[in-house]
Amino acid sequence: MSAEARPPARELELEGDALRALLASASEHIVRHIGSLGERPAADTDDGAALARALATPVAPETGGSWQDLLALLFDRVITKGFGTAGPGYLAYIPGGGLPQAAVAELVAAATNRYVGVFAAAPGLAQLEADAVRWLCTFVGYPAAARGIFTTGGSLANFSAVVTAREALLGEDLTRGVVYASDQTHHSVEKAARLAGIPPARVRSIATDARFRIELSALERAIATDRKAGLQPFLVVGNAGTTSTGAVDDLAGLSELTTRERIWLHVDGAYGGFFHLTERGRRALAGLARADSITLDPHKGMFLPYGTGALVVRDGEALRRAHAGTGVYLPPVPEDDDLIDFSQYGPELSRDWRGLRVWLPVMMHGVGAFRRALDEKLDLARWATEALRATPGIEILAEPQLSCVAFGVSRPGLDLSATNALNRALLARVNQRNRVHLTATDLRGRFAIRICVLSFRTHADRVEMAIEDLREGLATL
Repeated sequence: MSAEARPPARELELEGDALRALLASASEHIVRHIGSLGERPAADTDDGAALARALATPVAPETGGSWQDLLALLFDRVITKGFGTAGPGYLAYIPGGGLPQAAVAELVAAATNRYVGVFAAAPGLAQLEADAVRWLCTFVGYPAAARGIFTTGGSLANFSAVVTAREALLGEDLTRGVVYASDQTHHSVEKAARLAGIPPARVRSIATDARFRIELSALERAIATDRKAGLQPFLVVGNAGTTSTGAVDDLAGLSELTTRERIWLHVDGAYGGFFHLTERGRRALAGLARADSITLDPHKGMFLPYGTGALVVRDGEALRRAHAGTGVYLPPVPEDDDLIDFSQYGPELSRDWRGLRVWLPVMMHGVGAFRRALDEKLDLARWATEALRATPGIEILAEPQLSCVAFGVSRPGLDLSATNALNRALLARVNQRNRVHLTATDLRGRFAIRICVLSFRTHADRVEMAIEDLREGLATL
């Protein structure tokens, strides 16, 4: 059979004018969508399940459809339904703004489709990503020997951190290893430990103080108890900004304790780590640079698109030892330590070129632009806190240590159940107006409403709207 017996299958080779038309149309939809974010509802969740069922396509189509119709479907019906995470009114959970500059980087990376799994395949691209990782290391005060990787988010960064600590201190004997974290720590830490072979029964939840920071004395007692029982404490996880309240543990105190006990200190700075770029953030995060490893989420504190996380490790060799591996089918790893082969520092071989999402915006704007934006968020959180404090009937439940404040309605004579019901009603009234979207958390049984300011699109006018809506909602309760 001749190689030419069947006509070439070129249907997927979109190029020239057809590709230009698709890109131009997509760009126009994107620009129009971004331009409308300030006027869109902060969240649109009504009939979401009905939309999902209407979109369900169990069988892939045999023939394709018009890209014009598909883009219209995406932007008119699909993208707009749900939380408005990219909008200025999204003050819920931990916001992620999604810089469009990074979206351009994503387009370039996906369209050129260069393989970055090993250094030899794309040395220039690997170097740009290595530079971006180096920047993150310097942001937190790490030395030149530090190394890191970009991940899809904080959960996988925490996983690689647990693996690195495990390999450094436990080796192959996992049966006695114990992990310690506060009762405010993100659930991904327990999950990461389980995936790394440490069962939930070996993950200790340590009590926190009135500011929701880990109690060092309780931690020290737990470590001593486990050592006495013949177990091996090997990892303590500190917080640089918890999800519920933005609490920052005593990182300097944790460092002293873990150094004395010869335990790995990992800091989950997915939310708060980038505030280290600011003067106030460095004060709040004092001791961060002494951690053995740090999780960072550029899709939070650097306002990048979701799917951009990072892990940085003070001793880069420890990270490499935990993840290194190769095959006879792969090119040799560079012998020069300054030429980074990321397959040797993380769990992935095939992956997308995430580093460009960080490299391009920083090269375009400089670090100063990110520092000023973060300072603005600190200002706005403090302004919101004082406005709430001045509102009769509102009680501050967790003062902002970074850019998150937790609060609630408090009325004399109401028991906890009635108080919680009142706060649920207030949250529903605020979110119903849809100028801002807030979420809540549980603080030792108390239903607490949160304002978290972190989007690069959120400015004073939107935080003022949040206070207005809270006060108006409070008046109607």
